[in-house]
Amino acid sequence: MATHDIIVIGASAGGVEAITSVIAELPRDLHASVFVVLHMSRGRSMLAEILTRLGGLPAAQPADGESLQYGRIYVAMPDHHMVLEGGVVRIVHSAAENGVRPAVDPLFRSAARAYGPRVVGVILTGNLDDGTAGLAAIKSAGGVAIVQDPDEAFAPGMPRSAIAAVSVDHVLPLRDIPVMITALTQEIAAPVHAHESSAHLQPMEPDLGQMPLALEPKDRPGRVSVLTCPECHGTLWEADEESILRFRCRVGHVYSAESMLAAQTDEVDRALWIALRTLEERVALTSRLADRARHREHHWVARAFDQRARDAEVEASSAGR
Repeated sequence: MATHDIIVIGASAGGVEAITSVIAELPRDLHASVFVVLHMSRGRSMLAEILTRLGGLPAAQPADGESLQYGRIYVAMPDHHMVLEGGVVRIVHSAAENGVRPAVDPLFRSAARAYGPRVVGVILTGNLDDGTAGLAAIKSAGGVAIVQDPDEAFAPGMPRSAIAAVSVDHVLPLRDIPVMITALTQEIAAPVHAHESSAHLQPMEPDLGQMPLALEPKDRPGRVSVLTCPECHGTLWEADEESILRFRCRVGHVYSAESMLAAQTDEVDRALWIALRTLEERVALTSRLADRARHREHHWVARAFDQRARDAEVEASSAGR
């Protein structure tokens, strides 16, 4: 009989300390494989080295296709999603989800689909709501959902979102999470066939990046939305899965509701700064053209350019407020 031997952990802001606190207290003979996703920017990550040095289990960024082993920590590398498929780890450079890569949802979702009730999902500190849909998939597949107590989390957004949307099994302070994980790895998981009809078996997006063209209704992941993708500006489909509203574009960018709002806010900020920069450049250009016209004694042309410069200055002043 299978035990809960697939442990998936996701975190964002404040996650290094939280993940380290959990991993450091896991036993060296842990009868499970542990997978960790931390939101990070591009570049080199030292998380695997930190976990190996401070914990009792070896941690590393896995290669694509690497086999799963008990007693190992698999850490997602920067700018790549980490997903599970058929007894191996897959490292894919597919579209960002919830505005980040690596994201928590692809790992959790793929673990639920591949291992069902054997999975234990853990949401730690972080902003917004990445991981909520993935944790819902784990619960739908018969797995166990653990969430850090948001009252002690550095950033309570991810824990609170998960608690609000998912029937979480355990809400725990950090110190109790490794104890619970260890206990669960010694318990027999429910049989897989009891959850074959779970919604996670028809996901809104494939985990390995093979996106259908969505020319046929069967390939469309939901109904067409009035919104557009903040990243590529393509058409978005929306679906309400497990009471969680999500959006996906043809390219494969996926957003939860909170991540969509955050992305739209960023897009508005970028648009305003572009508009302000363009107006300031218009002031500089029209002022220069006015000076050139005066130098050539084309006074009526100079006055026209001076007026356009003043108008642009007023617009720039309004945009900058």
